[in-house]
Amino acid sequence: MGVDLLGTVCVVAQGRRTELRAGKVRAMLATLALEAGRTVSHDELTEELWPGEILRNPRNALQAHATRIRRVLGRCATDAGAELPLRAVYNGYVLDIPRAFVDGNRFLDLTARAGAQLAGDPEQACELLQAALALWSGPALLHTRAGRRCRGAAALLEERRLAAWEDLVSAHLLLGEERQAIAEMQRLVASHPTRESLCELLMLALYRGGRQSEAMHLFHRTRMRLDEELGVQPGRSLRRMYGRILGQHPTLESSDAVLRFRRETAAAG
Repeated sequence: MGVDLLGTVCVVAQGRRTELRAGKVRAMLATLALEAGRTVSHDELTEELWPGEILRNPRNALQAHATRIRRVLGRCATDAGAELPLRAVYNGYVLDIPRAFVDGNRFLDLTARAGAQLAGDPEQACELLQAALALWSGPALLHTRAGRRCRGAAALLEERRLAAWEDLVSAHLLLGEERQAIAEMQRLVASHPTRESLCELLMLALYRGGRQSEAMHLFHRTRMRLDEELGVQPGRSLRRMYGRILGQHPTLESSDAVLRFRRETAAAG
């Protein structure tokens, strides 16, 4: 039995996903899943579920939500006599499942493995990244972001998701698959037009695909968008990519150009 966080929060058992309808119950399960195998105190759970509020008896409220979670877990359990993984412990609760039974953790593990493989084995990195991104079914921790812990975890996972797309496109470029890289990047840039690293990578992909003029137009559109929406000019890295493309720098065709982009993006992150 596991928990999915990369979309709507669900309990997963035997390939079947069961959503939790009540918002506070969903948020409590998500908070516990983020700390799978570790105790989350009553105070931490109270602050996460009712941020800034003062409750008369928060422990009773948490107990009621825990009971509702156990009912869902019980309905999902394949063995009617199995012990349920949600346990009350001293001063808190623990969701006693392996870390890998939470899809967010599997995603982070897969992307970390892919990052280590990218330079030496881009084909393997590509497979790992595709598997990682396939875990997503919607925005991370959907409808659970009232508290700081879930909100912060959602922001981290969404950022890592974009970084995984960047790495996947980098893998395609290293494999000489410019057309596929361009198609994926165009969709991402349309959704995040002011994210300079995405624009920079798309410019590189366009240039390597023989579409230099489109890369130039993309730079100017991005510069105008940054000025209009944020009141800033393109950063040094994006300007450097523009200059290299304008001068048809020979290193842009090499694998080092892709790997340098990834190193610089990781350092900036």
